[in-house]
Amino acid sequence: MLELHKGQKYIMALALFDLDNTLIAGDSDYLWGKFLVDLGVVDSENYERKNKQFYQEYNEGRLNIQAFLNFTLKPLTQYSLDQLVTWRTQFVEKHIEPIILPAGEKLIARHRAQGDKLLIITATNAFVTEPIAARLGVELLAAAPEQKDGRYTGRMAEVPCFREGKVIRLRAWLQANNISMDASTFYSDSCNDLPLLQLVTHPVAVDPDPILHQYADAHNWPIISLR
Repeated sequence: MLELHKGQKYIMALALFDLDNTLIAGDSDYLWGKFLVDLGVVDSENYERKNKQFYQEYNEGRLNIQAFLNFTLKPLTQYSLDQLVTWRTQFVEKHIEPIILPAGEKLIARHRAQGDKLLIITATNAFVTEPIAARLGVELLAAAPEQKDGRYTGRMAEVPCFREGKVIRLRAWLQANNISMDASTFYSDSCNDLPLLQLVTHPVAVDPDPILHQYADAHNWPIISLR
């Protein structure tokens, strides 16, 4: 192993991936909400309406993250962890596995073969995304919902990985792992990820939303499709 002197950092190629609508052909947060509606374990009409509203606001780059977290974490407080994990297993098998993009898996494999350090960084909470990242075989950076006495409280235990929060969380992760941002690449579809895309060495827009597409065009960023 490379021996570092005090203050030195490992300089390796860092490959960062957004998850929703980047490596998978859908939004796991939104789909989890739809799944809960289909199960009948939330107030279906009201929950579905708010779920669609928040998803639209996210796509337009105007999501109030705290209001959204208050909404999306509330169902976790109403059921036991065992029940939630059972539902999550069903959700991943039925709704996530079919939308994992083969081209996304090939992109991950290419970076892994090059010896790059891989990391999925997502705004969707860790309860939903942990098994998805595990399925893809990539380390996850996502905010964990707070637990107390074996149940979720409805609050976040950490800074959400959303907009500037992704930069905050990534910098803390880099420091904890003694890794440099040199030679870093970030793949994302969303204008909400502009703060991190602007920070990395190689920003890549993946099937981008209209706002990100326009920005990437204006700044000569690569635009690719994994669809």
